[in-house]
Amino acid sequence: MEKLRNVAIIAHVDHGKTTLVDEMLKQSGVYRENQEIVERVMDSGDLERERGITIMAKNTAVTYRDTKINIVDTPGHADFGGEVERILKMVNGVILLVDAAEGPMPQTRFVLSRALELGHRVIVVVNKIDRPDQRVHEVIDEVLELLMDLDATDEQLDSPTLFCSGRQGTASYSPDEPGTDLKPLFDTILEYIPAPEQNVDAPFQMLVSSIDYNEYVGRIAVGRIERGVIRQNQELEVCNYHDPEAVARKAKAVSLYEFDGLARVPVTEAAAGSIIAMSGIGDVTIGDTVCARGFAEPLPFVQISAPTLEMTFSVNDSPFAGREGKFVTSRQISERLRRETLKDVSLRVSDVEGSTDSFNVAGRGEMSLSILIETMRREGYEFQVGPPRVLFQEIDGKRCEPIERVVVDVPQENIGAVIEKLGIRKGELLEMNPVGSRMKATFLVPSRGLFGYRNEFLTDTKGEGIMASVFEKYGPYKGDIARRGTGSLVAWETGESVTYGLFSAQDRGALFIGPGVPVYGGMVIGECPKQEDITLNVCKKKQLTNTRAAGSDEALRLTPPRILSLEQCLEFLADDELLEVTPQSLRLRKRILDHDKRMKSIYGKK
Repeated sequence: MEKLRNVAIIAHVDHGKTTLVDEMLKQSGVYRENQEIVERVMDSGDLERERGITIMAKNTAVTYRDTKINIVDTPGHADFGGEVERILKMVNGVILLVDAAEGPMPQTRFVLSRALELGHRVIVVVNKIDRPDQRVHEVIDEVLELLMDLDATDEQLDSPTLFCSGRQGTASYSPDEPGTDLKPLFDTILEYIPAPEQNVDAPFQMLVSSIDYNEYVGRIAVGRIERGVIRQNQELEVCNYHDPEAVARKAKAVSLYEFDGLARVPVTEAAAGSIIAMSGIGDVTIGDTVCARGFAEPLPFVQISAPTLEMTFSVNDSPFAGREGKFVTSRQISERLRRETLKDVSLRVSDVEGSTDSFNVAGRGEMSLSILIETMRREGYEFQVGPPRVLFQEIDGKRCEPIERVVVDVPQENIGAVIEKLGIRKGELLEMNPVGSRMKATFLVPSRGLFGYRNEFLTDTKGEGIMASVFEKYGPYKGDIARRGTGSLVAWETGESVTYGLFSAQDRGALFIGPGVPVYGGMVIGECPKQEDITLNVCKKKQLTNTRAAGSDEALRLTPPRILSLEQCLEFLADDELLEVTPQSLRLRKRILDHDKRMKSIYGKK
């Protein structure tokens, strides 16, 4: 086992994990000389490629100096923190990547604290040292402060530090001497990360840390063998630490795979310390322990942090329902949501009381839920979602809500506007430091206060601001926060939008649609600057008369509409609005479509 190392690469979003793995694969000889190489090869999903983020953790392996190094590429976005917590159980050490300009960010703190709790050895890699705005020496101090802050042991404080450029594929031991290849990184992994402990004589035992799915073989369990040896077609038992009452289920290892480069290689047996994938156990889930028959001993599993945010998914009941989607019934939507919980352990799905066609879906954050919505619409599902809402908890008799640690990096002249806006949203400023011509500030803000703020933040910072947030804790309820300071422009009748109708409507606010778009009564077609809803008829055509006057037929000029992305739609939603999601369209609408009934519900309450 001296010839094996298991490491995970952890970092904040966009600090270069996947790009570094690319170069490690290239320099270890995984590819043929004439092979066409894709950038960010580990981001295999369409959404991952489009957004440039890692959503699911991926396994790969390289061989260096006769030693096999299993590498796990983890997501950097806070909403996928559940993935990172699980993956850390599979490895013996971590490579902590820190951007040479941004320094440690909220997610850096979160993933590092989890790694230190497990007692993992840490290799600190300051990445992107070729950036013109790099500040390597300051960043090294910031990482050291962070390690001290998180109560690292003396050994962890003495972690080796390397300086890399993931894009150029270079690493060096000194910030002032550029490297030529990644050899220093590979050497440090072999010297500093311990080989997994091996006990091959004990009965087989493996904790399932990740799940993959394949159309042909079903669910594939991925994990590190804790002890013993497993052979193909061996009889097994499956048990769970958090469900001790349950009887161990019988199972069989139909196929075994080890990772080699980007491929899964079938093997007939594997020993303790190896990271393997195993098919044949139909109902296996993350956190299960797979043991030899007759030796069911469940391993403790990191309890995944509870979700902090919830949205209601329901069957589409708009006038345009069923026109574009393939899967539209409550049964199909329910099955798809429950299938997602098998892969994503931080997701919870429950039925809405008194309703047969609505489901509450709770997750880690807006990003994770919007990725689920986008994935479902691409698969042909059609449904409606309500506005996101936070999940409150009762702690010591007090009502508590999720609080997030928010770090902003903005030009100095814009910091005042950011402090003011976050103050209105009950944010608390913790610290503020100048970094060159920019300011870096840390706040504690209720999760509710961040709904709908990102667009405002980009406007206030003229698109130059960087904002990152991660769940910090549950704190006492902070009081009411205004969700949105603007109203909606609502369509009056069903039909097709016409230039003449839109021309008179555009004076009332910013429009979300152009001419020739099908609309229905109660659909939201724009944003009103005042805090009220205005109903407009955008299907109104110009009446023809038999008299003609000079100037009556002038061309009407429309302002280009503001097309909202899925995330912007979710941020825009008011409490009495829904988002209709179909494979081709995103439509904002009022819960009560009929104008008269809507007015009665508003003024009837008053």
